[in-house]
Amino acid sequence: MTFVIEGGHKLHGSITPQGAKNEALQVLCAVLLTKQTVIIDNLPNILDVNNLIDLLASMGVNVEQLGMGKYAFTAAQLDTAYLRSTDFLKKCNKLRGSVMLIGPLLSRLGEVIYAKPGGDKIGRRRLDTHFQGMVNLGATFTYDSDLLAYRFDGHDLKGAYMLLDEASVTGTANIIMAAVLAKGTTTIYNAACEPYVQQLCRMLNHMGAKISGVGSNLLTIEGVSELHGTQHKLLPDMIEVGSFIGMAAITGSELRIKNAGIRDLGIIPDAFRRLGIRIDEQGDDLFIPAQEHYQIESFFDGSILTIADAPWPGLTPDLLSVLLVVATQAKGSVLIHQKMFESRLFFVDKLIDMGAQIILCDPHRAVVIGHDHVRQLKKNNMTSPDIRAGIAMLIAAMSADGTSRIDHIDQIDRGYENIEQRLNSIGACIRREQ
Repeated sequence: MTFVIEGGHKLHGSITPQGAKNEALQVLCAVLLTKQTVIIDNLPNILDVNNLIDLLASMGVNVEQLGMGKYAFTAAQLDTAYLRSTDFLKKCNKLRGSVMLIGPLLSRLGEVIYAKPGGDKIGRRRLDTHFQGMVNLGATFTYDSDLLAYRFDGHDLKGAYMLLDEASVTGTANIIMAAVLAKGTTTIYNAACEPYVQQLCRMLNHMGAKISGVGSNLLTIEGVSELHGTQHKLLPDMIEVGSFIGMAAITGSELRIKNAGIRDLGIIPDAFRRLGIRIDEQGDDLFIPAQEHYQIESFFDGSILTIADAPWPGLTPDLLSVLLVVATQAKGSVLIHQKMFESRLFFVDKLIDMGAQIILCDPHRAVVIGHDHVRQLKKNNMTSPDIRAGIAMLIAAMSADGTSRIDHIDQIDRGYENIEQRLNSIGACIRREQ
């Protein structure tokens, strides 16, 4: 599948962000922790979420769609034979978020066979935090070289104190889901505290879990014997909100982002403001006025601005690609420092082909020298390597002179719901081709 993008069109009107993809993958895995019905609302209609819902159905979970983005999940009985099948392993291998099935399945069944997950091609993404967390709770695991899968045994999980070697979001979520039904008290220090992890904890507490310290990096979990059903609504997707801010800025457009979930955006709006982009908060809406120029700030001592990712409440790494593209049309220079993934900046070669002035210093750092809208980016033919680089390429193409193509857009579809239809409704010109 390919996007054909005619650049140079102004955006106008308003757009509403979808439900949060990263939260969806966590709370969908959590439905396995109870035999009762869990209703989840605001689920985005995207590939990664749909694939996980299909996987849950294959595992024996009763799935009922109640409305647009609203589903009921009842995991009364799980198909243990299917959980040992090669089809289960193949589906896990194709979906990075499926790694968060380990914790719930260990809690529920005491054992799980799991294939190494796939996902974005953005460099090595180790699973040590996930696995060590299970070991800390008393599980054991071995590698089956015939199945190319890991076998976990955790029939008697017990609470434990653990200091995570990294504040992994999915690792923290996985450990939480394993610990809520473990015997005794679990303490997780250096836990990820992103809003989506907070949402998972709130949902589990509504199901009868006892999790304290929510919103901090020190979580205490008192194990309970069982959980019950609940209803849960996803937050707006902060990465989509940031993507829409970037689209408005680079195309010089006026745009309103409705129901943006401002309280949970953290430092994201300020990161764009440091590039000179005006963002007004109006209730829970973000309003981006049209700007012909936006100027990158310097540090107080006059040195070049550096924008870097960091664990929450720092800047999410998922938006660095967008910020980098937006900076290509700013006035001034900025150093983009991607600390967490060593391959996420390699797509800048395509932007350089489009006329962007970017110096790729190493796999983690790039210096962007902005055009100040004096020169438009040129059209280009590109291939999306991952979700976030894909949307960054789309943003670049929307501002370019001429018609660009982006292949392998299933990567974009993994994270963005009906993106071309929604953007075309506010003035973009994007066509999907087979």
